[in-house]
Amino acid sequence: MTENLDFFKIQHNDNLPEKGRILVAEPFLRDTYFKRSVVLLTEHNHDGTLGFVLNNPIDFEIDEILKDFPSINSLVSIGGPVRTDTIHYIHTLGHMIPDSEEIMEQVYWGGNLEVIKSGIREGWIKEYQIRFFVGYSSWQAGQLAREIEENSWLVTNIDRLDVMHGSDIRLWENILKNEEERYQMWTRYPEDPAWN
Repeated sequence: MTENLDFFKIQHNDNLPEKGRILVAEPFLRDTYFKRSVVLLTEHNHDGTLGFVLNNPIDFEIDEILKDFPSINSLVSIGGPVRTDTIHYIHTLGHMIPDSEEIMEQVYWGGNLEVIKSGIREGWIKEYQIRFFVGYSSWQAGQLAREIEENSWLVTNIDRLDVMHGSDIRLWENILKNEEERYQMWTRYPEDPAWN
């Protein structure tokens, strides 16, 4: 009996896509937005899935993107390829921000933008409590399930600190280093297999 040595075939486990979990891209996924990405899921139901790429930062501050927005040195990332003319945010401010939705323990999505702006101006919202996204990622009903079956994504969990502060390729690597060995090996492969 030979052992399965296909390191790029994802062993499906109990981690199904759901709000608060992440998608970790397999190492050779070539899509511009999703190459070696970590996507936080903020909504997953029978209608489809929505989330934000955590590790695709851009070198802009939010007040350079949004007119009349107060200055705050928070992370700004490309959240995905959909509606890149929109801004979204996650935060740890809880119900201090009306209309926000808890997506995992102590991490919230959205909420009243005017309260966010006031909180930044008044100084009770700090840069480490909120991060912004340009655009978002979405999948139609059944689409994400197909991509998972095609081994494009590992579904796993993430902690609050990584959600709020992980912003580059190291996040992808660090999450995989905490997974089982077959996924840890992904970090050793070059982005282009031809380089090997």
